[in-house]
Amino acid sequence: MRIADRALDAGPTTGLLELARSASTRLPGTQPVQVVILAAGMGTRLGRPHPKPLTPLHDGRSILQRQLDTLREVFGPAVDVTVVVGFKAKRIMRAAPDVRFTYNPEYARTNTSQSLLRALRTTRDGGVLWLNGDVVFDAAVLEAALPDVQADRSFVCVDTSTVADEEVKYTLDGEGCIAELSKKVVGGLGEAVGINYVSAADKPVLVEHLAACEAQDYFERGIETAILTEGLRFRPVDISLFSAVEVDFEADLERANELFSRRALLRRVATTA
Repeated sequence: MRIADRALDAGPTTGLLELARSASTRLPGTQPVQVVILAAGMGTRLGRPHPKPLTPLHDGRSILQRQLDTLREVFGPAVDVTVVVGFKAKRIMRAAPDVRFTYNPEYARTNTSQSLLRALRTTRDGGVLWLNGDVVFDAAVLEAALPDVQADRSFVCVDTSTVADEEVKYTLDGEGCIAELSKKVVGGLGEAVGINYVSAADKPVLVEHLAACEAQDYFERGIETAILTEGLRFRPVDISLFSAVEVDFEADLERANELFSRRALLRRVATTA
């Protein structure tokens, strides 16, 4: 469970967020932002009969559809999305017929390192944003990361307001970049929220290190070994002021529904005031 619960109203950041949103429009002659969504897992901890990304939210959308809507809101309708599928793949493919798919046939015995590896190998030249298929998040999270996406800088979105033992934690090196990134980190400065970006220059190195991961490794292992042995630099992008919930358990789903239903209500009130 990863939760960031901040900024229930736009407050003084509204101008900055609107500027970021307007800047996300693709410039003539440039390629759309590439995005990978990791949705191959079985989601056994949530205990649903369908893939976790298809879990319905109170707003009537599935987690996956909310992610797709938010990606298009921030990066524009041309955003280039690849979804990695495995468990009950056809159900996800029917639910999102307007995106590209990569199949992980070993979904039952592999973890996110291998799903991400398959997806990155299918992408065109250029950097790639990727996210776990169970993260419910505000558009402001992507807007906070937008300058780094546009500058093609590798990063990991982090929440500095919480450091739970069971989550992926991180530390920083002397230059403020990610040094350690795993569930085993001691003295973590916060949690990774499951939204990350690899630059065009760093992508081949990350692919090499994901390929060297064990079947059950999370993708964070590939990032960590690439940092340690190759000197890759991933910046932490702090999204603690905004809202993101990674849905692992029933309590997470309840929290996501409560949080984002409340935000929607606040927006409606502000619109009609």
